[in-house]
Parts: sequence; structure tokens; C-alpha cells
Amino acid sequence: MTAHTATRLLLVEDDPNFGMVLKDYLELHDYDVTLCTDGMQGWRTFQQAPFDACILDVMMPIKDGFSLAADIKKANPFQPIIFLTAKAMKADMLEGFRLGAEDYITKPFDSEILLWKLKAILQRRATAAVPEKAPATAYQLGMYHFNFKTRQITHHGQVQKLSPKEAELLQLLCHHLNDVLPREVALTTIWKDDNYFTARSMDVFVTKLRKYLKDDPEVEIINVHGNGFRLVAPAAVSQPAS
Repeated sequence: MTAHTATRLLLVEDDPNFGMVLKDYLELHDYDVTLCTDGMQGWRTFQQAPFDACILDVMMPIKDGFSLAADIKKANPFQPIIFLTAKAMKADMLEGFRLGAEDYITKPFDSEILLWKLKAILQRRATAAVPEKAPATAYQLGMYHFNFKTRQITHHGQVQKLSPKEAELLQLLCHHLNDVLPREVALTTIWKDDNYFTARSMDVFVTKLRKYLKDDPEVEIINVHGNGFRLVAPAAVSQPAS
């Protein structure tokens, strides 16, 4: 029987009283929480052990939460981060999302809301991993043939050349064929960032891919509200990577 391993959280909060209360609350819900009281201590702690998610205050001495998040994302672009802050200004929130945060929660807040947000983030990360096996390079999608190496879609002798990001996005959709590709997985995999501006950019690329595939009614890229996209097609991978 495999022993249960608690989800490990790094909590960086410079208010020791609030930090201990939140730490105790999270531990009551089966999280293993390491509490640090400034950004530099948080950075040293992050380097010493893996964490499933980081919860960072923004306004801290020595090293603020934004600086800490930037360092964490450089070390691990896929590290989930939630900001906790009293700063509710739009510019600060945009900066948090620009740095790749999954959420930005303003104080005071309902601790139960934090729990549900944390659970949702961890579940998405657990179920949305990109396949580790070597990806295929050629795919048959209905009447279309997609070659990732040459970045070409062929259809009845017609060739559509794709940009590098168009090809990467279509390949990722093929990996999740007939299943949901979460938005944050596409953004962090291809754009290396998960924020409002890169999300809008990705929407443009999805629109272009829909245009390229519009002549086959059995091939469609569907919006899954609040989650991501689903490439629907009757056929699958045709040629593995060499």
C-alpha cells in the first residue's frame, strides 16, 4: 500500500500572526505547509525542496512577492502561484498575472474560497500534464494531413504553411484529440506565460487554425467555457516521431 503524501505548500507572509493562522487552517485540511516571513527566506526555502504550489504575499520586506514570483517562475515556469495581498489596484493585479500567477486574492478574504481555488489549480495541474512520450510529427485529421516538422496542412493537394506557434498549438491540440486542452497548459507550454495578453494572442491563433480546417465539417476546434479548447476529429495520429 502506498503511503499518502500531503500536498506541499510554500506560504510566504510577512505578518506572523496571519501567517500562522493561515498555516494552521491549511494544515487542518491536510496540506503540508512551510511558512516563511519574508521573500528572501521564501526564495531560499523554494530552492531547497519541491512544492506543489506557492502562496505569496505581495508587500514584504527584503524581497517583495512579485520579485519572488519572478525568480520562482524562472526556476520552474510551471510552478503554481497564488498571490495574497491588500493591494487591489488593477495595475498590481495585471502585474501578478503577467508574472504567471494562477490567481490573485485580495485581503480580507474567505479562507474557504482560498481552499477551493487551491484545489481547482492543483486538480488542473494534475490532469493537464502534456504527454511525456515522444510526440508524433504527422497527423491525419479527417480530410487534412498535418505535418508538424514541415509545419504544413495539406488538403486535396492544397498546402497551408503554418507559423511556428500555429504548428505548436495544433500539435498540442492533437495530443489532446477529442479531449480538453486547458488554456493554461497551452499558454505555459507555448507562450511560457499565462496572463490576459497571451491568452488573447492565443485566441487569435485558434481562430486562424479554425479557418485552415473549415472545409471538413467533422473537424472542429470547440471552446470549452472556463477551461480551454477541444479539437474534434474522426482520426488520430498517423506517424510517430523518429
